Amino acid sequence: MGLRSTHKVDPAFNMSSMTDLVFLLLIFFVIVSTLVSPYALPVDLPKSANKTKEKPKVAVRIDAEQHFSVNNRMIEPLDLEGVLKDEMKLHQEDQAVVLHVDQQVPTGVTVGVLDIAKRNKWKIILATKPE
Repeated sequence: MGLRSTHKVDPAFNMSSMTDLVFLLLIFFVIVSTLVSPYALPVDLPKSANKTKEKPKVAVRIDAEQHFSVNNRMIEPLDLEGVLKDEMKLHQEDQAVVLHVDQQVPTGVTVGVLDIAKRNKWKIILATKPE
């Protein structure tokens, strides 16, 4: 007597649902990676309506003629990083730079100061006028 089952079980694993899941994850990570810019500079932009509770320790000013000053002391643009490092050594507890830039200053000059702050891992606060 030959008793054989008419229902054969296929031992192969069906990968279609797994490939769908991997494809959806791939799409998710591609979309998320385009939203995050790895070259962005971290900048704390204060709200114009709010006021800070404590005065910042280090302030950089660039006027319309591109004269640089750190804490109201005029400096040469090439000496900016060295002067900021010296000032930051005095203020170890709060390593933030407040940047006051005139509207007439080219963006490249401002980005140069932001780059100095990023290299040294200092926080940047862009000063604005209250509305």
